[in-house]
Amino acid sequence: MSHDATNWAIQRRGLKPTTKIVLWHLCDRFNPDFGCFPSQDRLAHDCEISRSTLNEHLDRLEAEHLLRRVPRIDPVTKRQLPTRYILGFEEGFAPHDPEPCPKTGHGVLPSGYDAETACEIAVSGAILAEPCPEIAHGTPQGPVSGFCPDPCPENAQSRVRNPDTNLVREPLSKPVKEEEGAQAREAISDEFFGKLLDALGLDHAALPGWWQGWPPRLHVQRWRDGLGLTEAEIVAAAEASRQEHPEPPDGPKALDRAMQRAVQRKVEDAGRKRRKPKAEAAPAAKPITDLPAFYANLVNLDGYLPVSAISNTMRDAMLGRGLVTAERLRERGIR
Repeated sequence: MSHDATNWAIQRRGLKPTTKIVLWHLCDRFNPDFGCFPSQDRLAHDCEISRSTLNEHLDRLEAEHLLRRVPRIDPVTKRQLPTRYILGFEEGFAPHDPEPCPKTGHGVLPSGYDAETACEIAVSGAILAEPCPEIAHGTPQGPVSGFCPDPCPENAQSRVRNPDTNLVREPLSKPVKEEEGAQAREAISDEFFGKLLDALGLDHAALPGWWQGWPPRLHVQRWRDGLGLTEAEIVAAAEASRQEHPEPPDGPKALDRAMQRAVQRKVEDAGRKRRKPKAEAAPAAKPITDLPAFYANLVNLDGYLPVSAISNTMRDAMLGRGLVTAERLRERGIR
């Protein structure tokens, strides 16, 4: 840090505030013995601006002949080092001046060449013009000095500006309201909207303000897309609400409850259709009135019959009526 350098920066007049802040921080980083060479990240952080904005203000400072940028390359790795900033108060400061020499311009064309063929000299490079005695061939204007070091293997010869630090939102091609109105007209056709107005008893020629423009169409679109009602169901719900309330509604919001009830009825109807019909009840079993005949049938069949199922009284009743034989009873294990 050098107080003389920062005082020099403060005394510069005619600069924009941000440009002067950049110059002040450069001077704040100046070392009387080693010079000024902060990295762009550090300088952008100190000034609280992006790198792309920083480069714009450095261009202005260089155009005002307040500093000169000298790129540095590591001689071993060929990597780009932080730029050396030569400030205007330093001894031997030579501002970057792309202006041609006032005496000879950028040199004198040799004989045999005129203004039309001068471009051939620059392209071929075979014939060199006589340099200006003061500034040689001049220095092309650019953001850095005219030194031509070996290019960096990563960044070549330029510090690429990062546009991501200056995100700019593209302007809208059309106003938002016009786009929404066009979307509403495409979503809700004029024919359907006219049927809805007729169902509500509204005069197309003298519509209330609530039913004009694209907002009511968007509201009707929510009934269709959000609630799942068809256009015919919306018109039917509007007609039903008209029977309950003869006066036309003030706006589409007044019909929200009617549309919700229509959705509820639709869901209930769909649920009833999905229900399975009740199965027919099985016929009631006839009571057993003739027990001897019932048990005799079990004895005569070959199915399983527990011995304890036939009591002595039932056995005697079956034998007395001749429904079974004694031999069959013995075969079934009944004594």
